[in-house]
Amino acid sequence: MIKLIMCLTRRQDITREEFMEYWQHKHGPFFMSNADAMGAIKYVQSQTINSPLNEGMRASRDMMPEYDGVAEVWFESEEALMQGMSSPEGQKLGALLLEDEKNFIDHTKSSAFIVNEVEF
Repeated sequence: MIKLIMCLTRRQDITREEFMEYWQHKHGPFFMSNADAMGAIKYVQSQTINSPLNEGMRASRDMMPEYDGVAEVWFESEEALMQGMSSPEGQKLGALLLEDEKNFIDHTKSSAFIVNEVEF
């Protein structure tokens, strides 16, 4: 099993609360209603909380500011992900998802990558 990880930064013109509202109540349900077309098995949103702990961790390690959230999407395999994304349905959905993401995500300050999960 592999995961697509997306570290998300909100658009500058919206608040974190607006970002979370849109992501959780519009984008998330839209993605889940179409997850089968992409071959996605599981989808999780990790929503950054407003906490002084975040600033403390950043400052103590001289890190960049936190992302507004992290999306994780599970797939059976890299092949399953590529098959889902390259199918006509997957390509159409990918374009629709990208358009929807523009409503709340600043892609120039976000990141996406594929990972293997290792548990200890």
